[in-house]
Amino acid sequence: MRRAAVQAFRTARRTPLRKVVTTRAFPRPPVTHIVGLRPVTTLIRRDAPTQIIRSSMYFRTFSVAALVSVLASGVYYYQRDPETRALVNGTSVITSGSGRSAPQYSTLASASGSLPTQTQSISNGLVAEPGAESKRRALLVQDNEFYVDELAHDAPLTKQAEDEGHNRMEKITPEQATQKLRKNEESYLVGRGRGVVRYDVVQIPSNNPIEDDHAEKIVEVPQSVTPPPAGSASSDWMFWGVFDGHAGWTTSAKLRQVLISYVARELNNTYKSAFTDPSLTVPTPQSIDTAIKRGFLALDHEIVHASVSKITTNTKQKAAAAEILAPALSGACALLSFYDSSSKLFRVACTGDSRAVLGRKNPATGKWTATPLSEDQTGGTPSEMTRLRAEHPGEENVVHRGRILGGLEPSRAFGDAGYKWSREVQNRMKKFFFGKTPSPLLKTPPYVTAEPIITTTKVDPGQGDFVVLATDGLWEMLTNEEVVGLVGQWLENQSSSSGSNATSWAKSFFSSQSTKLPVEKPVSAPTEGGEGQRAPLRQTQWDVKTTDERFVVEDKNVATHLVRNALGGRDRDMVCGLLTLVSPYARRYRDDLTVEVIFFGEADKSGDVVLNAEASAPSLGAKAKL
Repeated sequence: MRRAAVQAFRTARRTPLRKVVTTRAFPRPPVTHIVGLRPVTTLIRRDAPTQIIRSSMYFRTFSVAALVSVLASGVYYYQRDPETRALVNGTSVITSGSGRSAPQYSTLASASGSLPTQTQSISNGLVAEPGAESKRRALLVQDNEFYVDELAHDAPLTKQAEDEGHNRMEKITPEQATQKLRKNEESYLVGRGRGVVRYDVVQIPSNNPIEDDHAEKIVEVPQSVTPPPAGSASSDWMFWGVFDGHAGWTTSAKLRQVLISYVARELNNTYKSAFTDPSLTVPTPQSIDTAIKRGFLALDHEIVHASVSKITTNTKQKAAAAEILAPALSGACALLSFYDSSSKLFRVACTGDSRAVLGRKNPATGKWTATPLSEDQTGGTPSEMTRLRAEHPGEENVVHRGRILGGLEPSRAFGDAGYKWSREVQNRMKKFFFGKTPSPLLKTPPYVTAEPIITTTKVDPGQGDFVVLATDGLWEMLTNEEVVGLVGQWLENQSSSSGSNATSWAKSFFSSQSTKLPVEKPVSAPTEGGEGQRAPLRQTQWDVKTTDERFVVEDKNVATHLVRNALGGRDRDMVCGLLTLVSPYARRYRDDLTVEVIFFGEADKSGDVVLNAEASAPSLGAKAKL
């Protein structure tokens, strides 16, 4: 069959066409691409605009016999590979950590939230129930209490590459730049009546696939766990997380899947224990912080150390080891926030160099103040340098040129097994499975920890507080004050717009607009490594004039608004230039960007969390989960 096809190609007639040919580009058949460790099916959209192809090159026409031979050869190989055939014939349901479809960082998922393996059947857009032989434990809520049950385990970590098959460098127009900025934006209106009114999310990739990830979850907590506020039958726990991956995307994908569940399980145990204690009723602040830390450390232990035990006792196959070890060999910073609606306390747990900043209006000046709720944890942060030198006395290069052992910049992270495994384990992994040669500076691991530093802040919904969570890609471009001022500027713009129900909650706080950012300036500019906050290095790299006039308001989604202004704002040529760059070149000039903005306030009590369509990507049809 193959020989016949080759012979047909050799004998086919060649007729040169010397004139310009116009053809209609029809959808191609599905192509199976290898993304990460599992194959997924990429389908060409049927509603894609017709492409007009013009070329003055010579085209070759083939005889009918040649065409038949090629098709027959394709059928032959198609029938030889039933696994590929099943994937090509199937239809996938793609959802993100928040339950919406997003081509940027998507995960193949069923309606129940479990992830399909290669052996599951996929048809009619629905994923069949997974087999009972593969399970994992997760936190569920039912019958007015939390309990831990089993869900599908060892589901593959997946992401879809950005614009797969179209990764070419071609200058984009301002309109195309706007489309790219808004491609993955999400906005939700929270009608719980418990202090949060809205949150916006956006992601812009630099790597392909993007190494960032995010997750959000709102959990209604029954009275059996914690006493609700007066006049309410229950309270809410609300979680928002951004995860900044490095050396790959698998660790951040793992955090998106399970970190909130690990933390919620520990919080559940702590709250229930205190509720049954007549002397407490609610847990102490220290015990809540300890529960969050236990959740972080338990997950990192599973990623880094339990994975080694699993492959050495249960498998000798390198293919299985590659999948199990992937989240350990890459790494990720995590920034997870936890809001308890009964206490109005907002906790931020930071592992790494992502950052959270609170925006609060000063009633005396009418301007916003920017308060960091986390510290950038890197080898250049004075407090982290002191900690590491104390934990590893006599090791001069434990921090070298602002990096751990001269290599890794974050001093706290999930994964990064090369800084946590012993030399003996690393050598064994390299010999029998996968791994790198240990650093010659490795003496007394672990050098990197996943234990977070936690801050607690009392928010005031009545004053319109907001919080910005973002991976370090944003903070490389903008200062804390610029970010808070830009959100304030956006709020003023929305409050002056007419006919917008989505922003009615904000109109009472603002009445005027100005080209100046409505934010109080810091007494002194941030310096590299000073007080745990790094200066935005990209402003120096791009020679940006640090004036408020460079900013613009063009987006309904405030997270997209922040990213647009981080990339150049009013300077459309800069915005288009930075978004024209594709991986891997883009990484030299900008990092992956993930931004979430949470608005506090008093809103209706419908009990619903609904998609804010005017500030969300129209093609994604997101639906919030409660």
